[in-house]
Amino acid sequence: MIKSIINYIKEVLGGLKSLLKGMRVTGYYISHPKEIITQQYPENKDTLKMFDRFRGEVILLHDENNEHRCTGCTACEIACPNGSIEIISERVLNPETGKKKKEIDKFIYHLSMCTMCNLCIESCPTDAIKMGRNFEHAVFDRSLLTSVLNRPGSKLAPGVED
Repeated sequence: MIKSIINYIKEVLGGLKSLLKGMRVTGYYISHPKEIITQQYPENKDTLKMFDRFRGEVILLHDENNEHRCTGCTACEIACPNGSIEIISERVLNPETGKKKKEIDKFIYHLSMCTMCNLCIESCPTDAIKMGRNFEHAVFDRSLLTSVLNRPGSKLAPGVED
């Protein structure tokens, strides 16, 4: 009986020691502020810049001529663990070579299913897609989170091969 009371008191004292150790670390950071980490959103919306490593959404890059680097190889679609990327492509006859070549019709991205894991970006052999920094995706209808990433009339940039 006395042994169990002694063990109980030891456990309580051990818990208090652990609590004081944690509070000492907290007290140090309160008394020595280095930088402000908390962002006052939306008041700072004009000056807010997300960190370079932030992942907000997948973006298909286009240049000023409305050309992209996506060959339709579906490596990103295969790498995606949730199926948030769908590439619909067709084989089109190339008049210069006379051979059929794969050309993307639609690059569909389902943001509602994306976990921002970055596996699709790493698997893309032509660096056609990247992670954007947009984080404002609040909508009432989940279907609005599905978008077609290739622009109307866009085509494959010259020099990009499968």
